[in-house]
Amino acid sequence: MADHSRLGRGLASLIGEVGEESTAAPESGRKPRRAPIESLKPNPRNPRKNFTDTELNELAASIKERGVIQPIVVRAVPGERDSYEIIAGERRWRAAQRAGLHEVPIAAVEATDAQSLEFAIIENVQRADLNPIEEAAGYMALMEQLHHTQDEVAQIVGKSRPHIANTLRLLKLPEAVKALVRAGKLSAGHARLLVGHTNPMALAELAIGEGYSVRQLEEWVRVEPGVKAGDTTFDAIQKKSQKANKDADTRALEKRLSDALGLAVSIEQRGEGGTLHIKYKDLDQLDAVLRKLGR
Repeated sequence: MADHSRLGRGLASLIGEVGEESTAAPESGRKPRRAPIESLKPNPRNPRKNFTDTELNELAASIKERGVIQPIVVRAVPGERDSYEIIAGERRWRAAQRAGLHEVPIAAVEATDAQSLEFAIIENVQRADLNPIEEAAGYMALMEQLHHTQDEVAQIVGKSRPHIANTLRLLKLPEAVKALVRAGKLSAGHARLLVGHTNPMALAELAIGEGYSVRQLEEWVRVEPGVKAGDTTFDAIQKKSQKANKDADTRALEKRLSDALGLAVSIEQRGEGGTLHIKYKDLDQLDAVLRKLGR
């Protein structure tokens, strides 16, 4: 098993230890080691699965101008001659293909399957390349495949144990909510509030549609525990939340304003202040509200 203190330093130290030939200056007499781009293949244990066209195209443009500066860390594929499995640098490898490169610089290391998994997760976590769901899946792989505890995972990746535990909780969410997190539409902070809720997708859509902060979503989760699994729309959640959190005077005032404007109105009181929401469907309705307010 890999040494945890060594792993915690990341792949930068590993490359320095074994990959001097990849970065040696020309005057040292050693040329950088390069390999045909087709001789490399992705690491099936890499926790990162999402590579967007935008980031790959941007990196490909940079590579066309300056080349691949940092070598791709690889290990030899057992039983296959001149074949390498990527441990770290799959994004650079993919972008290099888009840039039309035929060769890329490599740093070849010796690593077991277990070390390959650990190195891949550490590198991605330290570079913040993983979305929260990929990060959680990486931690789970360390625990299930390599039988690490949460404390050991925290030591390996250089994170706190509460961070590991909170990130792992995201794996309990339904796939539809996970997809929102992967796409960057829902933050990990928002998503953690929805774990174990009877209808997390409805609240996720509410948070995204209304642009709620984590604190605002936390209030919604707290005040509407009675949402049923069939209530999938914002209106259903809003109605239940209003019943649970608003007094009769507030609801009466909402009705008066709604009748006067001809639109849905919501009042959220917080202490002495609050927020007034007027929901309109198109610009004509907005113009009508402005005219009425002007009068």
